[in-house]
Amino acid sequence: MVSQKMNDDIKKILISEEELKAIVEKLGKQITEDYKGKNVLLIGILKGSVIFMADLMRAIDLPCNIDFMAVSSYGNGTESSGRVKINKDLDNDIQGKDIIIIEDILDSGKTLYYIRDILSARKPNSIKICTLFDKPERREADIKADYIGSLVPNEFIVGYGLDYAEYYRNLPFIGVLKESVYENNN
Repeated sequence: MVSQKMNDDIKKILISEEELKAIVEKLGKQITEDYKGKNVLLIGILKGSVIFMADLMRAIDLPCNIDFMAVSSYGNGTESSGRVKINKDLDNDIQGKDIIIIEDILDSGKTLYYIRDILSARKPNSIKICTLFDKPERREADIKADYIGSLVPNEFIVGYGLDYAEYYRNLPFIGVLKESVYENNN
């Protein structure tokens, strides 16, 4: 049960608001350098990437367009179901474009693997993946990100777009969720 005060459900702060800002600025500079002279299309994976993508695109000093996909594989649990469903597809044709998939966290990799395959079939010029967080020890699919904000431990984290059962996205930091919040809901 989510408490009335979200902070009461946080075991510890893993990454502060200031650290998040520095991570995003570093990624923005790296993408700016790598894509000089190109127009890039940022594809945000809803809903978790929204806050990260909004900050990241302001840190990229290049012309860029944006689009979104909404996919689901978690439901309200803490483990991926392994089944990926597209709830909202792209609005734009990506053929011949340089695209960067923007994701909040690369965990099992199943969802991103599926998305990358779908988008590859649409013949973009290039596909890169930018994830704010990476949990490589949880990887089940053969996929790696091209841009990684930070490695995170195998704990359930929330905040800055990341959620549990659609809550906690609005926390300005990354916190580790207390097990008592979700242990009886899986």
